[in-house]
Amino acid sequence: MTETPVLTWIDALPLPTLVVGGDERLLGLNHPAQTIFGADATGRHYITALRQPNLLDAIELTLKTGHPQQTRYLGRTADTDATYDVTVRAVAAGLSRHVIITLSDVTALEAASQMRRDFVANVSHELRTPLTALIGFIETLRGPARNDAKARDRFLGIMEHESGRMARLVDDLLSLARVEEDERLRPATAVDLVGLVTAVTDLLAPVAAVSGVHLKPQLPQRRVIVPGDAGQLQQVLSNLIENAIKYGVAGGYVDIILSEPAPEPTLRAEGVRLSVVDHGEGIAAHHIPRLTERFYRIDPHRSREVGGTGLGLAIVKHIVNRHRGRLRFESDVGQGMRVTVILPVS
Repeated sequence: MTETPVLTWIDALPLPTLVVGGDERLLGLNHPAQTIFGADATGRHYITALRQPNLLDAIELTLKTGHPQQTRYLGRTADTDATYDVTVRAVAAGLSRHVIITLSDVTALEAASQMRRDFVANVSHELRTPLTALIGFIETLRGPARNDAKARDRFLGIMEHESGRMARLVDDLLSLARVEEDERLRPATAVDLVGLVTAVTDLLAPVAAVSGVHLKPQLPQRRVIVPGDAGQLQQVLSNLIENAIKYGVAGGYVDIILSEPAPEPTLRAEGVRLSVVDHGEGIAAHHIPRLTERFYRIDPHRSREVGGTGLGLAIVKHIVNRHRGRLRFESDVGQGMRVTVILPVS
């Protein structure tokens, strides 16, 4: 193999590829590699051009022994951090040895893996706290409080609350798994949103009354039909209204507003808007992009107090995505929160 053919065929490779010659200088980089290491790297010693110690060690070892090496390179492209799996292989080139370096972008895989690790850590944390409380109260009831009726009643009340919290978390985890599994399957059953909003409002009115909140539906006079999954759309609406009740103002009201079908630029088609508006404290704008992250809480203590699992809005997002809709949040401190679901009507 000569230098000219090497530099010719690497330009045809889709993966970032570099060639290091026997003199330890870079003979060439294809265009994808130039976006990572720079177009001026050709001709430079590989140590000054590539820099990262683990990659330099792999190249050095392959140049000496001819044995292939695997390593990882942390780079940056277009102002974005990127992770690459790197393969370093030796090829004969006349009397010398060249090294071919190829990089495979695994940034998305790494991000997904990190999300899984974070998810497991969050679930473990959310379950550990109530479990620890339950174990502690059980030990107390078997020991010092065995014959203390007052303490027993208080501890059993706390245990009921904590076990209910765990049950809600498990229910939301199962619901999230089901929604993610079906997300690519677009539902097509005709759903009357007017009837759905009426049913959910009637169902949650007693819950709102306990919190001193009044539900105020504002609905069209005729049926509004969308293709969807009635059970999942009910879950979306229930979640949004329950959040509005929890974080609204006692003695206030929650608006549930359904629009008539109209052209929706974000859908490039006709759609309807279903908005749930509370008149509570609202949130700062910088929280809004993260509201649908799993286990993201603006006020963790208050969220746990009112029974939140940190998964509700993540479930809502996946359901809306499955319906090919859009989810919008509007809020400011002291101005309450408006959550709008935009759904296509066909």
